[in-house]
Amino acid sequence: MAGGSVIVDVASGLWLWPVDYEDWREGLGWGPTVWSTCVESRAEVAVLDPKAPAGDSDVWARLDAKPPTLAVVLKPDHVRDVDLFVRRYGARAFGPHLFWRQDIPETELEGIQPGSELPGGLVALYDGRNRCETPLWLPEQRALVFADGMTAPRDELLIWGTPWHEERVLPAFRAMLELPFERVIVSHGEPVHDRAAFERALDRPPWVG
Repeated sequence: MAGGSVIVDVASGLWLWPVDYEDWREGLGWGPTVWSTCVESRAEVAVLDPKAPAGDSDVWARLDAKPPTLAVVLKPDHVRDVDLFVRRYGARAFGPHLFWRQDIPETELEGIQPGSELPGGLVALYDGRNRCETPLWLPEQRALVFADGMTAPRDELLIWGTPWHEERVLPAFRAMLELPFERVIVSHGEPVHDRAAFERALDRPPWVG
């Protein structure tokens, strides 16, 4: 896939773009293409785990037409290009309280944790995986967005495995069923899934890479 040359419209005010990850290598448990999300909600425009497309990509024109007001990092190892988006658009930045020492953003991020409500009404969720990830609930688009909590190798939606899958993760994911979501968006593999795929994932073995 040509990084950044594709735009996927998921719903009104919700779209995605892919970028081929420059440091990808075999054995990581995910493919070379990663997805970023843009959502418009209550007069805010948020980019989630944004990865910069190629300089001549149509993605930039679309972002420039409605500049992001928020840039959100959903997981410590998804810093990606948040600094670039903050510099280009003057967006407020949000993300975890802790980062890996070799991958710390230059931008001062406002911390989020499960239960936090961001501008635009986006809500951070608890996924039970103990990876400092905060999936987001997008109420206007009735969608959930994950960093790595769920993945879709071979296009099948799965929960990314942890040693405490049964004890902590499944209860947290089952609690998400209380939200009236219709779509699930993931960063790795096929990016868009429906609620039925989420429900099936709860009964399947987790992805272990």
